[in-house]
Amino acid sequence: MTNQEKARELWERTKREKFAVGAFNIDNQETLVAVARAAKSKNSPVLIELSQGEIDAIGLSNVRDMVDNYKQELGIEMYINLDHSPSVEAAKAGIDAGFEFIHIDLSQAKKDATDEEIIAATRQVVEYARKTGALVESEPHYFGGSSNVYKEEIDYEEVKKTFSSPEKALAFVNATGIDTFAAAIGNLHGKYPVPKILDIELLKRIRAAIDCAISLHGGSGTPAEYFQQAIAVGVSKVNINSDMRYAFRTNLEQQLKKNPDEYAVVKLMKPIEEEVQRIVEEKIDMFGSAGKAKI
Repeated sequence: MTNQEKARELWERTKREKFAVGAFNIDNQETLVAVARAAKSKNSPVLIELSQGEIDAIGLSNVRDMVDNYKQELGIEMYINLDHSPSVEAAKAGIDAGFEFIHIDLSQAKKDATDEEIIAATRQVVEYARKTGALVESEPHYFGGSSNVYKEEIDYEEVKKTFSSPEKALAFVNATGIDTFAAAIGNLHGKYPVPKILDIELLKRIRAAIDCAISLHGGSGTPAEYFQQAIAVGVSKVNINSDMRYAFRTNLEQQLKKNPDEYAVVKLMKPIEEEVQRIVEEKIDMFGSAGKAKI
């Protein structure tokens, strides 16, 4: 069975057994190690995801090799998701590199992209993905925020303008043939000083309208009860980035202050990796994926 076939089987398990898989962004090898060790500790399937900035820094083939090495070394179920791929060409490159999950998001690079442009780009990626069997994710709208830490509170009146609707979700899934629909129900990229609020009733209507898997982007800073409710409705994937970046950055700062004379930075990494691992394990427990790995 290929990695892509295993990934499809995992997606079916998430829907059948009502759990979600965490998709955890990495900036570097240390973050990858933390996620891989969390997967091992919790016996959970995980997705390692990278957006274009991380791909530019690390490289497609390098990521593929590192993930495969840790999979083999630790004996874990781990896949790669190309997150918010800004163009058809970038998405195709991820498919060619053997990534199991591909998120095409034309609106991230072109915020004024028309519905027709987004559908056309998504259909091209769905068609190209058939060569490997990669699963394709998309959405028909711009998704707000960024994977950063914000000081301002959330303006939900503005956020609601980008909410998904069951009717548009169904039309988009039918027009594109995607495997995963990225729903917008109050989830928002970034970490904010107030908890995020998810519209679970809207999610129920979206779930009733479409048959494909549903993902939630912008999972950082969301109370556990919302995840539990969303997963019970039928969410298969939750993206986490800002919570991990915040833990990495703040703990790195602490280690640098504690060790002003240490210039071998690698010697400072263990407590940082452990804190990121703790965050990932906490999310795995929230998502109900602990004990769900199949090697």
